[in-house]
Amino acid sequence: MINDTICALATLAGGAIGVIRVSGPLTIEITDKIIKTANHESLLEAKPNTIHYGELTDIYNNTIDDVLVSVFRAPHSYTGEDSTEISCHGSRYILRQALQTLIACGCRQAKPGEYTQRAYLNGKMDLSQAEAVADIVSATNKATHNIALSQLKGNFSNELALLREQLLKITSLLELELDFSDQDVNFADRKQLLDLAKKIDNRITVLVHSFETGNALKRGIPVAIIGKTNVGKSTLLNILLHEDKAIVSEFHGTTRDVIEDTTEISGITFRFIDTAGIRHTADKIEQLGIQRTYQKLKEAIIVLWVIDTQPTIEEITDIKNRCNDKKLIIIYNKIDKFESEDFVISDLKDIPSISISAKFGTNIDNLEKAIYEAANISEISEDDVIITNTRHFEALTNAQESISRVILGLQTDISGDLISEDLHISLEQLGEITGGTITTNEVLTSIFSNFCIGK
Repeated sequence: MINDTICALATLAGGAIGVIRVSGPLTIEITDKIIKTANHESLLEAKPNTIHYGELTDIYNNTIDDVLVSVFRAPHSYTGEDSTEISCHGSRYILRQALQTLIACGCRQAKPGEYTQRAYLNGKMDLSQAEAVADIVSATNKATHNIALSQLKGNFSNELALLREQLLKITSLLELELDFSDQDVNFADRKQLLDLAKKIDNRITVLVHSFETGNALKRGIPVAIIGKTNVGKSTLLNILLHEDKAIVSEFHGTTRDVIEDTTEISGITFRFIDTAGIRHTADKIEQLGIQRTYQKLKEAIIVLWVIDTQPTIEEITDIKNRCNDKKLIIIYNKIDKFESEDFVISDLKDIPSISISAKFGTNIDNLEKAIYEAANISEISEDDVIITNTRHFEALTNAQESISRVILGLQTDISGDLISEDLHISLEQLGEITGGTITTNEVLTSIFSNFCIGK
């Protein structure tokens, strides 16, 4: 039972408008103490979902600011509790005075994520939807916003509910057989159960595989820029990021460490990685940089190989082998000095390429289009279910392992009680995602501690 009343700033201080949120059993009583409405009516009598104009006063009855107060009554509020939102001017002084007055009247400063945690505890949303709130707040592009919005709307929860319903069907039939085991009665058609288990497994597999896409979209799709020294990698990074992020010079080995930053192309965030130039060198520091180049190359999904001279057969073979499982794009740079056709050889004709001048920004638009196409990210709508949360991925992976054992058990006709045990594990793992089987405060604290205060 939540019996205290909390308050927190819901907007950044210093703006034109500031909003303070109050939630808990004494919300309206406390708010009424510090608000003098223009019509001299008490907020205790206020109807739900109404807005009231008045003066915000301190404990000594001194006016702090003119405000608007929104009143929400349980359970029809974000938290499911009595709640108010005080809108005032965004002055740091005003907001600080307002919070101090609320605390003096009986409120407690809210912890990070406490409003959303209360919404979850009061049944306003499940745990996966609560986590989506944080994802919406932190969304940096259209794709991640749509993924989070889909989860908040309950699309992922509905998907899990359907899977759990199907698992429960299998479980109930098998356990019914166990109850009548002495009568040699078969309630479950093993072939039908096997077909259903395979369908569940296929859907969970799709969700698990979506994590790679979701995680890349959330963190930014990694794009490694590689090539020899002085081919224009750092210049290319700067023009893609639209800022001078990397130092550019005519000296070989200027970039000795990895430089990373993100930018958005067609609503998708890409994380560009400028690497040390690949060459033979006795410089120990530069050698470490080259080693990191190869390490980042492994992490990349897309690789931009920048060249300004004809590469050797050995270089081509090496790059192809290192990028075998990646989207490789050859960048013929410095077309202001020479044509790419001057050094194109047959071994590179099967690889997508584009000619640019990083120095003068020539053909960069086409390069960005090629990078976006290489990502192969279809348009993400609010209805798509894509996994971005590591906790969800782990639970789904564990559920998948259990359902795989169920399939094997049905195929080999092992005892129903053993199959039933694995089914229960799958059910528990799926339940953990929505919070249906979570009982420890440690897990909840870990999740909501990543939220901002006021949400």
